[in-house]
Amino acid sequence: MNQEKSSSSANKPLGVIFFLVGFIGALAVGWVVFPNLLYSKKAQPINFSHVAHQSEDCESCHSLRADGTYSGVPRIDRCKECHESAQGSSEAEAKLVSDYVEKNREVPWKVYAWQPDNVYFSHAPHKGQGLECTRCHRNVSNEEKTPPYRENLITGYSISTMKMVECEKCHALKGASNNCEICHK
Repeated sequence: MNQEKSSSSANKPLGVIFFLVGFIGALAVGWVVFPNLLYSKKAQPINFSHVAHQSEDCESCHSLRADGTYSGVPRIDRCKECHESAQGSSEAEAKLVSDYVEKNREVPWKVYAWQPDNVYFSHAPHKGQGLECTRCHRNVSNEEKTPPYRENLITGYSISTMKMVECEKCHALKGASNNCEICHK
């Protein structure tokens, strides 16, 4: 009888070890492996350099419409204002001119901050609050090239720096409404 008890108690530490190994393995799969399987990396059509465009104000290319909505990535007409022909020797600019400007074709940019259809967002009230773009968007001031676009294979949306919880925190901090109807239509 004593031998059975000692054998049983000797297996308990082994069971705890197996549990911990399984638990840590499950966490690793959930936090590291699964997200990498869920998102695919895609390159942008042109390797755009924000550094090369630093002399421009952001609003020169990214502007607000009259209704306060954001126009997003610039249309090819905006690019043509400076790039009717290649100004330098960069491969990206040559591709822009030959593939898009000369053919009067829009660049099929992948939008990093694409929002679900049930979200309505206007930059106008946020612009009036004096918020910096980098409060919600990644800081592009030192980007020599565009980072890979990561798309969720299930939803089709990108990984975005704009998360609802961040909006809620900022609204609470600034005393703005967090009612669902403000952003969700």
